[in-house]
Amino acid sequence: MKKCHIAPLACAAALLGTGLGAAAPTATHTVHLVRPGESIQEAVDSARPGDTVLLARGTHRESVSVSTPGLTLRGMGRGTVLKPQRAPGTATAPDTGRAADSCAAAGNGICVEGTRDHHVDGVTIASLTVTGFGKTGVYAHDADGLTVQNVNAVGNGVWGIATEESLRGMFRGNTARDNGDAGLFLANTVTEERGALDTGGTVVEHNRLEGNRIGVTVRRLRNLTVSDNHVTGNCAGVFVVGDENKPKAGLVTVRDNRIVRNNKSCPKTARLDALQGSGIVLTGTEDNLVTRNVIRDNAGTSPLSGGIVVFKSFVGTTSERNRISDNLLRGNAPADLVNTDPGQGNTFQGNTCRLSRPAGLC
Repeated sequence: MKKCHIAPLACAAALLGTGLGAAAPTATHTVHLVRPGESIQEAVDSARPGDTVLLARGTHRESVSVSTPGLTLRGMGRGTVLKPQRAPGTATAPDTGRAADSCAAAGNGICVEGTRDHHVDGVTIASLTVTGFGKTGVYAHDADGLTVQNVNAVGNGVWGIATEESLRGMFRGNTARDNGDAGLFLANTVTEERGALDTGGTVVEHNRLEGNRIGVTVRRLRNLTVSDNHVTGNCAGVFVVGDENKPKAGLVTVRDNRIVRNNKSCPKTARLDALQGSGIVLTGTEDNLVTRNVIRDNAGTSPLSGGIVVFKSFVGTTSERNRISDNLLRGNAPADLVNTDPGQGNTFQGNTCRLSRPAGLC
């Protein structure tokens, strides 16, 4: 591992032998360069707030735990690949430390780990591929101001990128493909019953979500935007999910997304019916805005199939005061707009579509 006490791009250029000569110091933060076979965790543990751990191109076999505020963990594009350690006896893995061992034991690739009483602030994960982990490619809990950008999360067992109990996140320009559950999963918590968490304005934008069970799941959260994403080839595109707890999930804006041909078939689970052909599903939530989306050719026979579906939750909680407006819907089955929820105040206005259940919503 090498260190440079200069700006990250200048450091990368110098260390990669660009022939530009030594760069003059322009910042006090340190860049820690890690090559394949060297310990990422060692670099992370030695870094200070504001530092960058820069992963060289190639395959790194390690799980990494980050708890230093303001740290950036960055690769050099998709050619920087993070995979699980090899099976015991096949190679000598670096000593990653107790925290990283915990992250690996849970089946995760990168863990950003704060506590309920002390969030980890301002961490950035960027420009790398994370693949083959048993649970999650990038997982965060109790993070504030987390940025995950230009990450390629592929073929992980449960979630591509996931957060719990986290605030003010930015998830931009990522690809989440062929993960076992959601490509992007954002929740209050999955370990206990609790009311919806106000995220303070988390943003999910300009991501490509393909071949997952669900493209994006927003579960038991409030105050969040999902915009300008391309969602295709999943069993379901976007889920906004609530339940009977208070405060109720909602205040989510889903806008300007392209949601097409999410017709992969996924079997029923303990928590959810079989899925196929769902564009956007709102269930057990309130005060959401779904607008200016293009939703085409999502077709299936699940109770949740259709272009935009408003559905009473499986624990009986109704969806209320949701506004579905100015969307373009074509070729969705059983209908472009589906409302099976007896909740009050859900409105459908200005949508361009051909068929709805009940009739008259288009």
